[in-house]
Amino acid sequence: MTSVARVLIDSPLPQLDRLFDYAVPAELDADAVPGVRVKVPLRTAGRVVEGYVVERGEAETSGRPLSDLDSVVSTVPVLTPPLYALARRAADRAAGSASDILRLAIPKRMVRAEKAWLAAETPPVAAVPPEAAAWASGLLAGYPGLAEALAAGERLALDAPPRPSTERVVGAWAELLAAIAVHTLAAGRSTLLVVPDQRDEDQVLAALEGRAPEVVRDDARRSGPERYATYLRLLTPAPCIVVGNRSTVYAPASQTGVVVVWDDGDPLLAEPLSPGVHARDAALIRQELEGSALVFAGHTRTTDVERLVQIGWVRDLPAARRASPRVVLSATREGESRGARVPSAAFAAAREAIAGGGPVLVQVARPGYAPVLVCADCRTPARCRHCGGPMRARRAGAAPECTWCGRSAPNWSCTNCESTKLRMASAGSERTADELGRAFPNTRIIVADGEHPVSRVEHRPALVVATRGAEPAAVGGYRAVILLDGDRMLMAEQLRIGESCLRWWSHAATLAAPGAPVHLVGVSGPVARALATWTQPAYARAELADRVPLHMPPAVRVAALEGAVPVVEATLAELRTAVPSLGPEAVLGPVPQAEGGVRALVRFDYGHGKAVAEHLRAAVVAEALRARRARERGTRNTLRVRLDVPELDL
Repeated sequence: MTSVARVLIDSPLPQLDRLFDYAVPAELDADAVPGVRVKVPLRTAGRVVEGYVVERGEAETSGRPLSDLDSVVSTVPVLTPPLYALARRAADRAAGSASDILRLAIPKRMVRAEKAWLAAETPPVAAVPPEAAAWASGLLAGYPGLAEALAAGERLALDAPPRPSTERVVGAWAELLAAIAVHTLAAGRSTLLVVPDQRDEDQVLAALEGRAPEVVRDDARRSGPERYATYLRLLTPAPCIVVGNRSTVYAPASQTGVVVVWDDGDPLLAEPLSPGVHARDAALIRQELEGSALVFAGHTRTTDVERLVQIGWVRDLPAARRASPRVVLSATREGESRGARVPSAAFAAAREAIAGGGPVLVQVARPGYAPVLVCADCRTPARCRHCGGPMRARRAGAAPECTWCGRSAPNWSCTNCESTKLRMASAGSERTADELGRAFPNTRIIVADGEHPVSRVEHRPALVVATRGAEPAAVGGYRAVILLDGDRMLMAEQLRIGESCLRWWSHAATLAAPGAPVHLVGVSGPVARALATWTQPAYARAELADRVPLHMPPAVRVAALEGAVPVVEATLAELRTAVPSLGPEAVLGPVPQAEGGVRALVRFDYGHGKAVAEHLRAAVVAEALRARRARERGTRNTLRVRLDVPELDL
C-alpha cells in the first residue's frame, strides 16, 4: 500500500474545501507528519499551492494515480488535531471553508521566529504564587459554586461586578477575569480570555500583572514575527494564560481549562471575514469538543446568551451579593426649557462632584463638533453635491464638509428650498466640550473619542467628554456620570439597538465610584428601567420573548443569500425542496441591491441548521464550479452566503 498524506489546501475556492490524497515520497516520509505546512501540485490550476497535512494513511485501491507532495514547508506541526476539528465544525456550521478559519487562527510563517523557537528550550511550568492563588480564590468566592463549576467544565453566564477596582485603575470585571485565569492556572490548566479590543486587553493585563507567572498576549495588532512567535509558544505543553481578541478563541493553548468571552455583545467579536463565525459560537463549539469550562461575562446580557440560558445549555451563576450603581433617570423639570441638554439635576450633580475634587464623565453619541447638519429653513439633511454624503462642521463658523469624500462646501445651498443657512442637528464631543467649558469656567475639559484617545484620568476636578466606548478609566472612579443623547442613540433603525444602548450605558455606569450618581438624560421605557434597576438579564429575557413570535434572531437563525437573480431564486427553490419544513414565511425577499443582483434572507430553526448549512454550502460549490467552466465567457461566481447575520437588513 502507498503511504498518503491527506491535505487541506489553503485556498478560498469553496470546491477545494476537502481533504486531498497525495503520495508521500520516501525523502519526505519523516517530515510530512500531521499538522505541518506542505506544498502540493494542483492539477486543475497547473500550479503548486500550500496546505496542511491533516492525517496520514494508506491509499485507497481505486487504481487512480496520486500526485506526490511537492515539499514540506516547515517541520513544525502548526495545525493541531483539536484546532482542525474546531475549524471544520465551525466552518460546517457557517456553510464556509475550514481553510478560511485556519487563515485567521494560524499566523503566517516567519522563518527567524521559527528558528529561534526551535533552538530554545521548552519553558518550564511556572508556579502561581500562593498569595495570588489566595487572592483569586477570594474573588471567586463572591460567586458561590464558581470554582467547582470551572473544575467540572460547565458553561456559565456571569454578571460582572459593576464598579471600579479598589486596588488598580481597572474595572472590577477585569479582576474577576484575572482571578478565573489565575485559579485555573494554579490547577495546571490554560485559560483563554477573549475580549473585544485593545483597551479591554490592557485592563486585563494590568489586573494580571504580578499575579500570574505566564501571560501571553495574542493580539492581531502586533507584528508578524511577534504573532508567529506567540503562536509557537502556545504549541508547547506548558499551560499559560492567553489574552487576546476574537481570534484568540482558536488559540492552541495546552490543556485548556476555561474559555472566557467578555462582552459578547460587542460587534468587534463578530468576525467580518468569511465565513463570519462569531467568537461566541466558536467558543461554544470548542467547549463541546474539548470539555473545558466556558464563561460568558459582561455587564449586560445579550439575547443570544439568554436564549442559551433559557434552554438550559448555559447556567446563570449569580453573585453572592447583588450590587448596582446609583442610576437616576433625569428629565427636565417644570420651568426648565424642554430643549435643555443637561437637566438641572444632572448639572447640579456635576457641579457637586467637581467641587468635591473628582472627575465627571459625560457620555455623548458622536465625535466631532457638529456631526449632523440640516437646512435651517426646511430641516432637510445637508448632503454633498458630489457624492451625496452627509455634511458636518469641524468647529463653529467653519465651512461644512462631507464626511464621505472630505470635500468642503463653502457655498452650500439646500437642494429642497435653496436656502444657504445651516443648522446643527446634533452636538458631537467637541461641541459638548465647548458648551460645558462655558458652563464650568476654570475647569479642565478632556475630550476622549476616536481622534483623541485617552486611557485614564487622574483623581482631580475635570469634565471628561467621551463618545460611547472611548470612556477612560478614572483613578478611584468618577464622582458623577452623565449619559447624554440617549434618545438619539435609541432612534437607530437596528434590531438590537436597545441591547446596544443598554450595553453602552452600563459600561459607562460601572466607571462611577461607589455611591456616585449616574444620570441617564431624557430616556424612559424598558431600556431605561433596566439600567435604573440594574436588571439587564430581565431585559434580555423580555427582548427574546418579543422576538420569538416574530421569528427574529436569535430566536431563529438567519442566512443571507446574495447574487444574480436566477441563481438566488434557484437556490431558494432547491432549499425549500431539501428542507420541506421551512414555511413560506421563512424567506424574506429577494430584493434588488444597489450594486446589482438581489438579496434574500432565510429564517430557520436551530434544529434545521445542519441541513440548511449543508444545502447552502453545496449551492455555493455548484455555482463556483459553474462559474469556473464559464470563465471564458466573462461570468463569475455570483452566489454569496452568510449564516447567522445579526440584523434583518434587506
